Amino acid sequence: MMIRNDWTRQEIADIYYSPILDLIYRAAGVHRQFNDAQEVQVCTLLSIKTGGCPEDCAYCSQSVKYQTGVDVHKLLPVAEVLDKAQEAKNNGSTRFCMGAAWREVRDNKDFDKVLEMVKGITNMGMEVCCTLGMLTETQAQKLKEAGLYAYNHNLDTGAEYYEQIITTRTYEDRLQTIDKVQKAGISVCSGGIIGLGETDEDRISMLYTLATLPHHPESVPVNALVAIEGTPLENQARVSVWEMIRMIATARITMPRAMVRLSAGRMEMSMPEQALCFMAGANSIFAGDKLLTTPNTEVNQDKAMFQLLNLKPREAFKDAELAIV
Repeated sequence: MMIRNDWTRQEIADIYYSPILDLIYRAAGVHRQFNDAQEVQVCTLLSIKTGGCPEDCAYCSQSVKYQTGVDVHKLLPVAEVLDKAQEAKNNGSTRFCMGAAWREVRDNKDFDKVLEMVKGITNMGMEVCCTLGMLTETQAQKLKEAGLYAYNHNLDTGAEYYEQIITTRTYEDRLQTIDKVQKAGISVCSGGIIGLGETDEDRISMLYTLATLPHHPESVPVNALVAIEGTPLENQARVSVWEMIRMIATARITMPRAMVRLSAGRMEMSMPEQALCFMAGANSIFAGDKLLTTPNTEVNQDKAMFQLLNLKPREAFKDAELAIV
């Protein structure tokens, strides 16, 4: 099988709608062709600046537009973040992801501190990923020079449904940010959330956009909505594991070398359900007790799962030359 960037929407739809067991089987074969199927990267995500975001993302607890009871805090001190990164490394994580509830990066002392954090964590031998909102080409270059390995900027959903979820930033804004990150030579982490009230066609649309980028994202997180009280989506029903598997498997088949990250919503999954996700091509998880502001699976549970399923943690910077444009 060849790596393709010329998928048609119909081809992706045909994959997505195929019988679920056939889909898992096909995705498992692609996964084994391009990756070590026993290898799963363990990542840790830390909110380094929480709440107070001016955007109106309908799923997010950190927007100033909703009353969610989130504990708002300014940017954490550099030393505290480095301590958290060391703790994550000690618990087996090889990628440390930092999220700041900003609409966009600003050239100020906070950004200077983020650059310090990136340098310090890179020097620990961990991959560093940031999600800081929109940024300029100059800011992307500064992050690259500081040692940033990856930048997360999710599309969230398909272009056609996007305005139902977010009105403070356009879909094109998101694509331009991804382009700036790739031009700086930083690998891209971009995926989305299912369970926002979108249709299957909206999910296919998002995968089509990602799979037809000139360079596939190095990392594709697949999130299930964690409905948060106080947000417009607080009453959304939880998506089924089969919906997650369809997304993971279709992402794996269309973007064979990408790290497909089993992200938010994993806490609600049993170990057998997670095992099916790994079989379908997921090869990364987030460890630790929180994903930004929502609960996550405990580290010891994951260690027990790895042992039972005979999975091994992926080392940092593996195949780095494949990730950087």
